[in-house]
Amino acid sequence: MDKQTDKLRSTSINLLQTGAYLQDDIYGFDSTRLLAKSGIFLDNDRLHKLKNLNRGSEVIYVTSKTYIKLVKKQADTRRQDLEEKTGYISIKQKSVELLDGIAQNKAVEHKVLLEVSNELSNQLESTSAPTILSLINALAPVDEYLQRHCVNTGLLNGLIGRWLGMSKESVDRLVLIGLLHDCGKAKMPARILNAPRKLTITEYQVIKTHTIRSYELLDGFPDIVRNAARSHHEKVDGKGYPDRLKQNDIPLEALITAISDIYDAMVSQRAYKTPRSPFGVMASISKLAGTELDADLVDLFTKNMPSEIVGKQIMLSDGTVGLVHSFDLQDIEHPTIEVEGQLVQTSPDLFCTSMCDYFKE
Repeated sequence: MDKQTDKLRSTSINLLQTGAYLQDDIYGFDSTRLLAKSGIFLDNDRLHKLKNLNRGSEVIYVTSKTYIKLVKKQADTRRQDLEEKTGYISIKQKSVELLDGIAQNKAVEHKVLLEVSNELSNQLESTSAPTILSLINALAPVDEYLQRHCVNTGLLNGLIGRWLGMSKESVDRLVLIGLLHDCGKAKMPARILNAPRKLTITEYQVIKTHTIRSYELLDGFPDIVRNAARSHHEKVDGKGYPDRLKQNDIPLEALITAISDIYDAMVSQRAYKTPRSPFGVMASISKLAGTELDADLVDLFTKNMPSEIVGKQIMLSDGTVGLVHSFDLQDIEHPTIEVEGQLVQTSPDLFCTSMCDYFKE
C-alpha cells in the first residue's frame, strides 16, 4: 500500500446495507481503488453499483472501525412522525392525487385544488418557520420528488411572502402558485421526467415546455396565478423561458417562485444528484442575483433564511454532525458549527453537506 492507504483495514462488504451512512471512504479489494466517498447514504442503487465495482469480492478497505452508521431508518421514522403531526403528509398525498389526475388527462378540479391550497396555507399559519424548513430540508425519498417539490415550493413562497410583509390574501395566493407552478410536468413523458440522470439537450427542450403546459392547465384560474406558473423560469437578464422576459416584465409572483423552486430543487436528493446543505444552496442563489434572479428578493431570502435554521443539526463533509451556531452573511456558505461542545468554522475543506435534523440519538 502507498502512503495514502497504508492505514487501511480490511472488512467485509456484506456489512454494508441499505440505509447506511458512510462516515469513511471505501476502497476496493485491491485497497487502491476508491469505491465510494464518505458523506453519502447507501440506497439500493448505490449499494448495487458499489458491489459491482468491487467485482464480486467480499473484501473492502476502510480506515475506521465505525465507518458506517445506520441512521436512515431512524431518520425516516422521525421525518414521517413530523410530517404526520404537521399535516404535511396529508397535503402531499392530495398533491399526488391531483398530479395523477392531470397525468391521466383529467381536468384540473379547481374546487379540490383550492381546498388543498387552503390546507397548505393553514399549515403555514400554524407551523413555525424552523419546523417548515425542517420538512423542506429533510432527506426524502427520491421517487417522491415532484409532489414534495410542489408542496415545498408553496411553503417557501408563503414564507417569502411573510418576509415581504404581504397581506394574508397575497401570501395565500403565493402558496397556491407554488403548489401549481409545475403541474405541467405531470404531462411530460415519464421516461424523461423520471430519468435517473441529467437530461440530454433534446430532453431538456421537452421539459422546458412544462411552463406552457402549466399555463394551459390552469385555464379558469386568475391571470396572476397562470402567468406566475408560466414565467417562473424567466430570468431577469432576459435569457430565461418560455418568453425571454426581462426584469420589469416578469410578475413578482414568478420572481418569488423562481427562488423557491431553485432552493427546493438544490436541497433535494435526486437520482442523479446528492442533496446540498441550505448554506451551500444560499451561496449559489446569491451568485444568481441580478442575472437569473431578482437581486432584492435574493437579498431578502439570504438574510432571513439562515436565522431560521440556527440550532438545527447539519452534517459536515467529514461525517460528523453538529448544530448550526452562527453565520456570516459575507460568507454564507461556511457557517460556524457546534460539534460536541466545540465551535468549528467550516471552510472549503470542511463544509456542510446536508441538514439532518432527524438524526438525534
